[in-house]
This record gives sequence, structure tokens and C-alpha cells, in this order.
Amino acid sequence: MTGLTHRQAEILNIARASGRVMVEELARKFEVSAQTIRKDLNDLCERRSLTRIHGGAIIASGVENLAYEARRFVAADEKKAIGIAAASLIPNGCSLFINIGTTTEEVASALTSHEDLLVITNNLNVAMLLYRHPRIEVVVAGGTVRRADGAVVGSTATQLIGQFKVDYAIIGASAIDEEGALLDFDYREVQVAQAIIANARSVMLVADSTKLRRSAPVRIAHISQIQTFVTDQELPERLATICHGKGIEVMAAMPKGADVDDAAEPPQEAAPVVRLR
Repeated sequence: MTGLTHRQAEILNIARASGRVMVEELARKFEVSAQTIRKDLNDLCERRSLTRIHGGAIIASGVENLAYEARRFVAADEKKAIGIAAASLIPNGCSLFINIGTTTEEVASALTSHEDLLVITNNLNVAMLLYRHPRIEVVVAGGTVRRADGAVVGSTATQLIGQFKVDYAIIGASAIDEEGALLDFDYREVQVAQAIIANARSVMLVADSTKLRRSAPVRIAHISQIQTFVTDQELPERLATICHGKGIEVMAAMPKGADVDDAAEPPQEAAPVVRLR
């Protein structure tokens, strides 16, 4: 890419390798100020090479998703806060689907103290998190296991999902556009997600705010098909208007200590949920 400084090119290489870069880490590596790194990141974002997140940036998406391990690092504290908040909305003694995704896995992690749950999932990571807990019954959908992230996809998984009618569905999305479209990268994964939405009485979307600045080619659903949206920041005005008009309950669960300015140390504890509607 022409016009980049040597440091910007190196920053882009690091982001491509790990999926994200953080301001303080880059400042130490290149022995420059945090403000200098922020300027570099802003320049790369203007070129649409990166997308800004709290404290750093991630690779801008297009038709291919980030690697699973890289996604786990992106907005990790925000995802943890979202997971805790979402789990607090799930009562004991209910049935639920948990779909593929690093944020849905945080919900599963936060559900381990619940009792008398029936969890149906096409996510092997979710199954591994929950199967040892005696008061949680886990059903794993059959199908093709995607080696990249342990997702179970394909028509067999879709058919099994269709045999259930559950109380709640916990779903994620790779991107959410300003018109309210929920988007993903793998059409096979999308087919399972659509079956999950169709067979749940209440659908909860869990997605951090970086998803509002990404794009993906395959449509899962429209946000009007969900009942609750748990995220980490207030929504952009246009999307907030859509959610309000459709009666969707929107909640923000920013990590404790999160600020609009970049933080040197990422916050670790989830703050109380803020109901935005």
C-alpha cells in the first residue's frame, strides 16, 4: 500500500498477524508517544485498512472474517461485560439456544452458576464450557465441525435445531449495518442462525460496538426479529431509532472503568447494565 510510513506499514503487518493492535503496546514497541500511535491508527482507518476500537484498532473486514483466536482478543473486556449482563437476564429453569461466536461463549461462561438449564448449541466451545455442570444439560447439534473455531454447521445442524422450541436464543453477528441488518461471513453458519431465531420465543443479540463498524456479505436477519440487544455502548442514532420503533430492549454493559479516552490498562470487571430504552 503506497503512502504509508515504515511504522504504519509495520503496524498494519502486526494487525494482520494478530487481528488487532493496541495503542500502549505499539507506543512501547516503537518508542513513541501514545498520541503518535493514535495518529497512525487514525490514518490507517481513513484508508479503511483498520477499524478503531477502544484502546486500539482491528483489521477492517470485508468478505472474510478474522481468525478465531484473533477475534477472541478484539474487545475482550467488552465481550466479557456483555456476557455477564446477558446471563443475568436468563432465569433458572429455562431452555435456550447458544449460537456460534466469541461473545456468545462469554454468555456461556457467565451461565455456569445457573441451575436447571437445557442448552442446545452448535458451538463446541460452549459445550466444553458447560458440560461439566450437573444442573445444566447440554445438547450439541450434529453436522460439519469447522476446524477454525469449533462451529457445527450444515443442514444436519439446522434440522436438529428445528426439533426444538426454546425459551431463549443467544445469537451473535459479525456485523450490523445502519439499517439493522445482522450480517455474517459463512452462509452455512447463517442457515443455522436463522433456524435458531425461528425456534426461540425470545431472541437476544449479543454484540460489541466494533460490529457496528464492520461489514459482512451474508444476511442473518433484521434486528426487528430480536427482542433484546446487549452491547457495550449507546447505539448510533439511526440504529437506536429502529430499535426503539420495533420495541427492542437495548442494554449497554461497558466494562467498569471504561472511558471514551484510550486506557493504558484494560478494565476487568463488568459494570452494571444500563438500560437504554
